[in-house]
Amino acid sequence: MEFNDLKAFVAHHDNFEIRVIGHAGSHVYQVELEDVEGTRHMLTRAGKPVLFRTLEDVYLELNRAGIHRAYLVQHVPHDEVIGREAHYRDPLTARMPLVF
Repeated sequence: MEFNDLKAFVAHHDNFEIRVIGHAGSHVYQVELEDVEGTRHMLTRAGKPVLFRTLEDVYLELNRAGIHRAYLVQHVPHDEVIGREAHYRDPLTARMPLVF
C-alpha cells in the first residue's frame, strides 16, 4: 500500500490495525496494515517496501497519515528454530501497543 493510499484508507475507514514490525538483531522496521477482512498491506513507496531505521521515523510517517496508535511486533526466530508456531497476534505476549 502506497503512503498516499494509506492516508486515504485511514480517512475513510476506522476498523484496521497498524503493526510496526521489527526483527530480532535488526534495527530496521516495516509498517503493515491489516484491514477488517484480514488482508495485510505493507507500506510501500514506488512499489518497494518502506524500511525505517528508527521508531521515531515510523511515528513521524504514521502521524502524517493521521495514525496515532499501532502495535510493535518483534519477530524472534527462536520459536521457528525450535519448531514451535510463532504467536505474533496474541495480545500482550508478542506485541506492544504504541501511542504517539
